Amino acid sequence: MSTETIPQLSHFGIFVRDMEAMTRFYTQVFGLRLTDRGVGRNFRIPLNFLSGTPTQHHQLVLAGGRAADAPSTVMQMSFKVGEIEDLRRVRRLALQEGASEMRGMNHGNALSIYFSDPEGNTIEVYLDTPWYIPQPHGDPLDLDKADAEIWAETEAACRADPGFEPQPQWAARFHAASLEG
Repeated sequence: MSTETIPQLSHFGIFVRDMEAMTRFYTQVFGLRLTDRGVGRNFRIPLNFLSGTPTQHHQLVLAGGRAADAPSTVMQMSFKVGEIEDLRRVRRLALQEGASEMRGMNHGNALSIYFSDPEGNTIEVYLDTPWYIPQPHGDPLDLDKADAEIWAETEAACRADPGFEPQPQWAARFHAASLEG
């Protein structure tokens, strides 16, 4: 199957209890902007559309109607950043805006922070590394360490894993398998 025929994940939606509080959280922590709001014609519930880029009308839809006692069914929503400092910045903003259960995780192929938004949905914010190791893999990530120390520890842990390979090598293997299959 060619990669052109595989649908690409574009956006997601979650049900929320408090539309205004959740809109504030995602605009303040992630810099998303409210692009539209209204009541759906097919889904007769309030909808807020949020995006962080002018090339997508919405990346996140907040849908009203989540019952007060309804637990989150979100395994995780992931946001990608480019630098370790971005992880620190999001961590600070998320905690200021009511996030809980903050934890850092070094997956080898990615450096991540995980936390719960104000309604208990699990959020991951991550950045890719230039290495591949088989998943699942998770070591603690201490963002209070210097960037150089984090990168050195990550590379050493990755190279010690029997499944290690540089990410471009893994990507080439993935692409070749896609063309075969």
